[in-house]
Amino acid sequence: MSLPEPSPDALEQSGRLVRAIRAAIAHAGGWIPFSRYMELALYSPGLGYYSGGARKFGPGGDFITAPELTPLFGQALAAQVEQVMRASVPAVIEAGAGTGLLAADLLLELERRHCVPDSYAILELSGELRERQFDTLAEKVPHLASRVRWLDALPERFSGALVANEVLDVMPAHLVVSRPEGLFERGVAVDDAGTLRWADSPADGVIAAAAHALDLPRPESGEYVSELNLAARAWVAEWAQRLERGALLLVDYGYPRAEYYLPSRSNGTLLCYYRHQAHGDPFLWPGLNDITAFVDFTSVAEAAFDAGLDVLGYANQAAFLFNCGILDALARRGPQESADYIRAARAVQRLTTPQEMGELFKVLALGKNLREPLLGFSRCDRLHTL
Repeated sequence: MSLPEPSPDALEQSGRLVRAIRAAIAHAGGWIPFSRYMELALYSPGLGYYSGGARKFGPGGDFITAPELTPLFGQALAAQVEQVMRASVPAVIEAGAGTGLLAADLLLELERRHCVPDSYAILELSGELRERQFDTLAEKVPHLASRVRWLDALPERFSGALVANEVLDVMPAHLVVSRPEGLFERGVAVDDAGTLRWADSPADGVIAAAAHALDLPRPESGEYVSELNLAARAWVAEWAQRLERGALLLVDYGYPRAEYYLPSRSNGTLLCYYRHQAHGDPFLWPGLNDITAFVDFTSVAEAAFDAGLDVLGYANQAAFLFNCGILDALARRGPQESADYIRAARAVQRLTTPQEMGELFKVLALGKNLREPLLGFSRCDRLHTL
């Protein structure tokens, strides 16, 4: 696979991040867990992938999310957000809002539905992305932009709808390695030439306990590698302490546990993205690549339930969007022979077909003090259980 070479400025920025990572490794005694490396590579202030200023979303970036494909995604999701708000409080928090397109689409559709939230908050740590979100909202929904505010941390208390599209997959994940001789945690060290390299250490403490609870496959030879996203579990558990009434709507790619830790998936799910090409080397140009791991939805649901949230629904993205009326939203685009309708129909196909995003992406709803069944899960997706 041949990847396009970054610009000299981008390479210089990546080099500065590598030096910072080397310093962190030295400070830690020569080894850091992969979760710490992933955190540094993605979120180091001014240098990490999500905080360094490079374009990430859309055709000119490294990947395309559902809101970048079509506003129909946000229009369908708005139907579920409306139901949650009417059953709780007219407030929305969006975690990790990307370019701000989903926020704009949701606000416009909620306005069409006569259900504009009193408050729309964006939980975003990247200053660069905050600026892009502000500009997008000012352009797309100038009459509603004053309702939007930005948060630096989770609120102390919240009622309403939380939306998180492709957020859990970029939370720093631990790597665990199962071998005939035992269980290890995979981390990062530096070789004599100053190059970042993999290094394993015997798993202990929380990592060992969490990995043993999964009963990972133990190969007779070689190794079995997978991920533990303890940060995602902690994040939903933290929301359980703060949510008073409402729901968390989590959209991401992943599997239930029974599929996540299949013996055949011996290399795990870790992926990197650069200019719309996926590759498996997280040490290539740190700070210039997105690094992601698929979501273990069973673990997220268990953590939420143990912390006091109800599991309100789980389905693949296709079933959820159909339940929320994406085909009705498509029909509003006008004549089926028009160019706009044809483009929109192609986007819906990509969002919903099993070969594209319809099966790989899942939707998990977690909530508190809601009695009415959620619209997005009204027609049971019998193929998907946690």
